[in-house]
Amino acid sequence: MDLLADRGRRVPIEELNTSRLLGHARKQAHERGLDDLLVADIDSHHYENECFDEFLPFIENDVLRHLVLAGRAKGRQALTPSQVSFQDMGGRITRYPLRSSEKTATGKIRDVELGRRWMDAMSVDYSCLFPTLLLSVGLHPSTEMEIELCFSYNRWLTERVLPEGQGRLYSMLSLPISEPDEALRQVEMFGGCENVTGFLVTSARTLPIHHNSNMKVFRAIEERGLALAFHSAINIGEPVFKGLNRFAAVHALGFPFFNILHVTNWVTNGLGERFPKLPVIWIEGGLAWVPFLMQRLDHEFMLRASEFPLLKKKPSDYMRDMYYASQPMERVDMIALECTFRMINAETQLMYASDYPHWDFDLPSTIWDLPFLSEKAKHNILGGTAARLFKLPPRNGKQKDNLVRFGNLAA
Repeated sequence: MDLLADRGRRVPIEELNTSRLLGHARKQAHERGLDDLLVADIDSHHYENECFDEFLPFIENDVLRHLVLAGRAKGRQALTPSQVSFQDMGGRITRYPLRSSEKTATGKIRDVELGRRWMDAMSVDYSCLFPTLLLSVGLHPSTEMEIELCFSYNRWLTERVLPEGQGRLYSMLSLPISEPDEALRQVEMFGGCENVTGFLVTSARTLPIHHNSNMKVFRAIEERGLALAFHSAINIGEPVFKGLNRFAAVHALGFPFFNILHVTNWVTNGLGERFPKLPVIWIEGGLAWVPFLMQRLDHEFMLRASEFPLLKKKPSDYMRDMYYASQPMERVDMIALECTFRMINAETQLMYASDYPHWDFDLPSTIWDLPFLSEKAKHNILGGTAARLFKLPPRNGKQKDNLVRFGNLAA
C-alpha cells in the first residue's frame, strides 16, 4: 500500500502490525527481565471515535440518540470539541494514518486485540484504558451531551470491552462532573462493575472542582473503595494560551495547567481532610509541575494560614498523599528529576504510565533505567503500587514473589 506523505509524495509501506512495530520494545523488556515483575500501566488509550457506531446507540435520551445517529449517517454531527493539532508531525508518525490497515480477527473487539499486542510487546500485564477525544468532554458546550457521551461510552466499555480483556484491561470511567447529580448516578450504576477501579474527571474544564455540589460524588467514590483520577489534556482555545503560536508551546503548558488548577482548589479547600481515604491520582501532566506547586502553596500557607482554614498540615503534605502518573516524565536533568521523586515520595506515590499509543508514549524502561532508583522503588513504580491500590493479582509465580518481597502482597 502507499502512504500519502507531504506534498503529495507516495511512499510504499506495508500494512501496520503493532507487534512488529514494537519489536525493539519487546527486546528491551526481555533484556531487562520485565516479564518477571508485574507491570501495570495506569494510562493507555484507544481512539473511541473509531468505535462511535458501537457505543452511541447506548445514548439514553431517545431524542438525542436519534439526532446523533441521524447526523452521523449524513456526516453532519461533530460530537466532541475539535482541537487544532499537529500531533502526527505532518504524517511522520505513521502509525496514526496506518491504524486502520492493521488486521484483527473477525468477530473480536478490535481495541482489545490491539491492546493485547502492544501490552505483550512492552511486557505490560495490566492497562487502564481511557478514551482520547472524550478527554475534552468537559469543554462540550452542551452539558446534556457530556452526560450522554459519558453514559453511552461507560456502558459500552463495561458491557462489551472490559469483559473481553481477560482481566488485563481495567478503567476509571468518565464522570460528567458538570452535572453532579448525573455523575452520582453513574457512580452508583457502574461503580460495582468488574474491572472498574475508579472514576475519571477530565481536567480540561473550568468549573470549580471544590464546589459543594460535587461532595456527594466524591463521597460515593470513597465509600466504594474506588479511586478518583484527573486526566489532563490541552485546550488550544483557552484564552490564556491564545498568545502562543506553536502546538509544542501549548502542549508544554496545557497539560500541567489544568492539573495545577484542580490540585490547587482540591488542596486549598481542604478536600484532603474531607476525603482522607479517597485515592486521588493526577495523570498526564508530567512531574515537573508538582514540586513547583508544592513550594508555591506552602509559601502562601505560611504567609496567609487564615485562608486555609481546613488544613491541618502544609499543602505539600496533602500533595504527597496523592498519586501521580509518570508520563510524560521530563528526563532533561537527572538531579532535578531525582529531587522531584524525593519531593513526591515516588517510591510509594508514583505509578508507571505509558500513554500508548500517543506520539510521546513512554516504555517501562523509562522507569527501570533511572540510575538513582532502588530496586524496590522500580518494582513499586512499575506495578507494585498499582497492584496494591487496584488489587491486581500477579500473573505468574515470579511476579508474586516480587510483590511479596517488596510488601505489595501478603505472603
